[in-house]
Amino acid sequence: MDVQIYQYDAVIVGAGLAGLAAARELTVAGKKTAVITKLHPLRSHSGAAQGGINAALGADDSVELHEFDTVKGSDYLADQDCVELMCTRAPETIRWAERMGAVFSRDEKGDIAIRPFGGQSKPRACYAKDRTGLTLLQTIYEQAHREGIEVFDEWYMADLIYKDGKVSGVVAYDIRTSKPAIFNAKVTMFATGGYGRAYKINSNAHANTGDALSIVARKGLPLEDMEFVQFHPSGLGGSGILISEAARGEGGRLYNSEGERFMSRYAPNAMELASRDVVSRAITQEILEGRGVGPHKDAVHIDLTHLDPSIITTKLPELRELAMTFLGQDMLKEPISIAATAHYSMGGIPVNINCQVRKSPTELVEGFFAAGECSCVSVHGANRLGANSVLEALFFGRHAGESILEVIDSIELRPATQEDAQTMLAELEHIKTNNGNERVPALREELQQSMTDNAGVFRTASSLIKQGEKIRELLARYKNIRIDDKSNTFNTELQEAIELGHMLEYSLFIVEGALAREESRGAHHRDDFPTRDDEKFLKHTYAYMDENYNMTHEYADVVLGKFEVKERTY
Repeated sequence: MDVQIYQYDAVIVGAGLAGLAAARELTVAGKKTAVITKLHPLRSHSGAAQGGINAALGADDSVELHEFDTVKGSDYLADQDCVELMCTRAPETIRWAERMGAVFSRDEKGDIAIRPFGGQSKPRACYAKDRTGLTLLQTIYEQAHREGIEVFDEWYMADLIYKDGKVSGVVAYDIRTSKPAIFNAKVTMFATGGYGRAYKINSNAHANTGDALSIVARKGLPLEDMEFVQFHPSGLGGSGILISEAARGEGGRLYNSEGERFMSRYAPNAMELASRDVVSRAITQEILEGRGVGPHKDAVHIDLTHLDPSIITTKLPELRELAMTFLGQDMLKEPISIAATAHYSMGGIPVNINCQVRKSPTELVEGFFAAGECSCVSVHGANRLGANSVLEALFFGRHAGESILEVIDSIELRPATQEDAQTMLAELEHIKTNNGNERVPALREELQQSMTDNAGVFRTASSLIKQGEKIRELLARYKNIRIDDKSNTFNTELQEAIELGHMLEYSLFIVEGALAREESRGAHHRDDFPTRDDEKFLKHTYAYMDENYNMTHEYADVVLGKFEVKERTY
């Protein structure tokens, strides 16, 4: 079958804040741009961000304090040149969003309202009630749409066109009809979000299956720092649905089953507003030691009943609704049950400060960019501070668009051929016609449960070795899957089968990177190596995978700067 070939100046995969911000910049500049997304832009996971977006707007705050908090929060693994760029441009990024129509909450003076978040010296999370991400996503989509961006929504990107160090587009298919197409372009950008779905209890949308990461890795390109997965302290007990850090920022207190406000033992100065990795480990430790609450003793309480009810009804209305809907608990009247939930990916596709993808620590890929959670420009290092992700997506998405504009005219379009679609077509055909005896939901359940058990908040060499073996077993069984739906119309079973292949592959990167990193740093905690080892591991992990799932690692220096590496305490 002949595959249709579309030609563009730029093709962007993903339509959250990063993808749309870049698409808007390119379209305004007159570049023919296609945005490919597997779900409608307004359903992108950026819209789930609740608590805020960081910028040093407070009278007693400063850009330098924002930089310091970010670097300290990262456990000194963040690249300080990228942190400086992001924090310096943060206030202007807020103003840019505001000028485009983003409606922020206001304080008594009429200024943009800011609230405290974990790991921050001063309150600096600018917010729109507890639906900041949705407010920004709607604004940027509206303005990008107004500029005339071309969106292929409900299209699934399944392969990258990469030859001789150059990317010249992607191969995708229309989820409605299974019709394949090649999107040939001078420049390709990935903005596909995170990979939290590898874990059973997670706060991520069903779409966050990390497709782009594994597609990049299959080309022999590296992934960076994949072992650093953030567990958010406050997922609703049992489901992992997010209760924003705003609940703690507004004054929520954590208690165990004995009624003890236990953070005084783990972070006596910052208490509930220590960095996320510290609070998540504290909550998990309390549960493991038998001081959990609820019928299964698998949660702790967050109590907001001491607050003025108007704080909850005006600043946290959505959080209250979520807890009432999913737990039947009203935070106005009683504490609610929470536990750590897999939330955010610090690692991803390695990029330089201008969002261009790296082929190795020293070489770049021509015509290939990435931004947002799927990328690793490393402003988060080993642990991200709350409200820095929305900033990263919006700022680096826009910055990627500006960076692309600087180079796009000097890049020659390498014409695509029918041959470029063959890998994707073969994969689709194999999944549809393969009549094995393994089922996708069962394999996915085994992956998510085992990742939670063996590569979660606490890790050891033995648990990680066990998990590596488990993933390789699942990869072997995955070759023997069977789907019942052989049709071409909205074949979600086919899509989930492809996504599972990606989830299995990038999970191997998480596990192997964690096994090789014999220290505890930020969100990566090894019970058998409980301290940080700057001599050996003040480095970024670059991991490569061959076609037999063998992994190799090399390490790259962290870009240091004005903040010297110190012990991190809260």
